[in-house]
Amino acid sequence: MTAQQPLLEIENLTISFGGLLALQGLNLSVFDGEIVGLIGPNGAGKTTVFNCISRFYTPTHGAIRFKGRDVTRCAPHHVIRHGIARTFQNVELFRSMTTLDNLLVGQHVTTPDHMLANGLRLPGVRRREAILRARADEVLHLLDLRPYRDRVVSTLPFGVQKTIELARALVSRPALLLLDEPAAGADTHETAELIDTIRRIRATFDVSMLLVEHDMAMVMDLCERLYVLDFGKLIATGPPADIQSDPAVIEAYLGERDVAGVGL
Repeated sequence: MTAQQPLLEIENLTISFGGLLALQGLNLSVFDGEIVGLIGPNGAGKTTVFNCISRFYTPTHGAIRFKGRDVTRCAPHHVIRHGIARTFQNVELFRSMTTLDNLLVGQHVTTPDHMLANGLRLPGVRRREAILRARADEVLHLLDLRPYRDRVVSTLPFGVQKTIELARALVSRPALLLLDEPAAGADTHETAELIDTIRRIRATFDVSMLLVEHDMAMVMDLCERLYVLDFGKLIATGPPADIQSDPAVIEAYLGERDVAGVGL
């Protein structure tokens, strides 16, 4: 992959539900090493974009390419194997399992599974399990989750569960991480810590990120580029400083054109 080729390239992405156009001809790209924000008012179509990339939804038109490969109609588990992982608005964990077990499950789809070898507990299986546990412990250490390693996740605070979900996404060794409202429910101090954590993740694991988030202070601080959706249409794209003063963006968020001096 050359420096000019996007890691993720979305071209003319369109999807409708019962005649309602949820996305209309979206073009978006993420380059290697970037943290890119996807923002917009509620109902703008942001999570729909994630669901198309993750292959939970099939677009009506358009293409999604990852590392130059067309993944528009891949199975969801193939998307993960290609190197795309995500978190969700609402925490999606195995709540009756421990933190460690959730991270082990997070590596299952990227790990070869040989039924006979597993049943016989051959040495190769034990070595592979040791590697998976070491990988999980590495991520738990990075995200300061070691105290919760053997705790059942349903007993843990919501903020800790959000971090565990992020850890589970990381153990699959993604090249691209889709973060869907990671700061939801966080206070100012927790958001500041999350920003530091995301930067540390990028530096440690060399992972690019596409971020959906309503906390505009976080978005402006963290992202190199932004895409702004409104009613499924792309209305602006560019660096945060330009987006913050864009009249179309201000109107979409506040419903007025004469508030250009108001920061988002």
